[in-house]
Amino acid sequence: MVKEGYYFGVPPLALSGVGFLLHWHVSAVVLMLLALFVFSFFRDPERVIPSEPRAVVSPGDGRVVVVADEENEGRPGKRVSIFLAVWNVHVNRSPATGTITKLEYRPGKFLAAMRERASVENEQNVFTLSTDAGKMVFKQIAGLIARRVVSWKKAGDKVSRGERIGLVRFGSRVDVWVPNEAEILVKLGENVKGGSSVLARWPAKSVVNKTDGTSTVETDANLAATGKRS
Repeated sequence: MVKEGYYFGVPPLALSGVGFLLHWHVSAVVLMLLALFVFSFFRDPERVIPSEPRAVVSPGDGRVVVVADEENEGRPGKRVSIFLAVWNVHVNRSPATGTITKLEYRPGKFLAAMRERASVENEQNVFTLSTDAGKMVFKQIAGLIARRVVSWKKAGDKVSRGERIGLVRFGSRVDVWVPNEAEILVKLGENVKGGSSVLARWPAKSVVNKTDGTSTVETDANLAATGKRS
């Protein structure tokens, strides 16, 4: 469980104990159930991170609600959007290995995260990630209930595929944008797991060996990423 779980879960648990001591049993049970829900919401299970160098993994648990063509800064590409219900794990993970070149917080609305407009209009953190294959973008998006996007990273940080990068509290959405050369592997309605489900395959750029002119392919530098929070 992430530390935020203790901040939100311990107070109702403590009040529940007081309620039992004062024989306010109904209130005490309600508070205990609330505490258990909070502890469950902030759970942070370990995940097996795929070692395939070309894999782009899901940044969050949930259901795929959008797979669509979409331009990003004039570049053609594809967007995958994933809705996180309140019962899903809400710790978010990096979809690929690389360097966060830009992290932009955008204040906004709190529309239901299922709605298409949420990707543009809701409060969100927008990560630009530079990888061996090129630039990709992913977002943490607040929803109707989730009112806080939390990043544990900053611009300039290096991240591994599946590494924990933050969370969104109480129901939300995550988006991933990749250029057209990436092959999308998921479909609408599919359930995915953050850090372990592969959303796409994205071939690394070919680089030329200056000594003999042969072409090699840049691959992931860390195939055994554990996904542990740094």
